[in-house]
Amino acid sequence: MSIQAMQADELKAMIEPVLGIARDASEKIVAVYNRDFTVEQKADHSPLTEADMAAHEVIESGLQALYPDIPILSEESSQIPFEERGRWNRYWLVDPLDGTREFVKRNGEFTVNIALIEAHEPIVGIIVVPVTGVSYFAARGNGAWKVVDDEVTEIHVRPRDPEFTIVAGSRSHASDSLVAFLDRIGKHELVSMGSSLKSCLVAEGKADVYPRLGPTSEWDTAAAHCIVNEAGGSLTDTHMKPLRYNTKESLLNPSFFVSGEAQYDWSQYLK
Repeated sequence: MSIQAMQADELKAMIEPVLGIARDASEKIVAVYNRDFTVEQKADHSPLTEADMAAHEVIESGLQALYPDIPILSEESSQIPFEERGRWNRYWLVDPLDGTREFVKRNGEFTVNIALIEAHEPIVGIIVVPVTGVSYFAARGNGAWKVVDDEVTEIHVRPRDPEFTIVAGSRSHASDSLVAFLDRIGKHELVSMGSSLKSCLVAEGKADVYPRLGPTSEWDTAAAHCIVNEAGGSLTDTHMKPLRYNTKESLLNPSFFVSGEAQYDWSQYLK
């Protein structure tokens, strides 16, 4: 692969094969989901199941076969020192199973996330919902799209209603800071959802904002970040600056806003 920036037609050509890999991983996840499974605890006390690892293996092998020159950073193989990955101009950033807590609860609100990062920005984003088969995808310069039962529809964020805000919130990670934020924004409805589906609600115009005022990792946001951008929205830190990827030793994100109205300053509702 050239280190020159990839063009819109090159990125578009990647969508179908990578979406196929994500769907293959989803099948592995559903196979585990539909039977008894064990849950382990990782060092950070987050849950890990055999579905996470099965999906990781499918995605890693699939991407390596198709794009052997592009390195891969996955949640389940994240111990790559910054000294090495900091030299990458382009790489895959993968969460094989985003929403393991929702998987364990068996509520269906978990996803497979695959993103291509170039020059610290997401330029391809693929999200598949294993239980329903619904998928979202985007590539820089190609718009954002949703697939339901093989019907492909372009998606867009919606104009913000200053009198009423629909907020996407975490199913498993509600916080005092979110409660305080909601108190300040005025009349609103909170829609609770797991995984990257919250960002997808914003991208498809079903929510105005998703405030995440707590820890996440870069693989949690990258695929959705591309989709939201191409749908006309933004994903920014609480200083309203776009999130950037692989710029530091830590792979933790700052608190952020996913916003349908890209220029709206949600930070005014923070303390």
